[in-house]
Amino acid sequence: MKALTSCLVAAIAAGLAYSAAACENPAPVAIPDGKTSTMQQMLAGQAEVKAYQAAMTEFLACIDGEAAAQGETAPDEFKSLMVARHNAAVAEMEGVAAAFNDQIKAYRAANPPAATN
Repeated sequence: MKALTSCLVAAIAAGLAYSAAACENPAPVAIPDGKTSTMQQMLAGQAEVKAYQAAMTEFLACIDGEAAAQGETAPDEFKSLMVARHNAAVAEMEGVAAAFNDQIKAYRAANPPAATN
């Protein structure tokens, strides 16, 4: 009986893990080096960061949808997994935004505006 229960729990956990895996985390984005990049490269990097942020927003919606679909009856392990995935995605988005902002500052420092008289 214990073996049957263990197999059932493992099957449910595998099913929930597969369900959670349906939400694909977007690929990381390459952030240009502000010290050496041209304006065009920085603008292209900005477009990539915006596309990444949009994809991450969809990823978060997917995670939240998966969690909502399971409802309150979902196993605690599933709930913990979904919360961890959500929090990791938010932290990653914040990290990408901060890194790009740092490179904007580096670009501005390396390319000060021309003096006007």
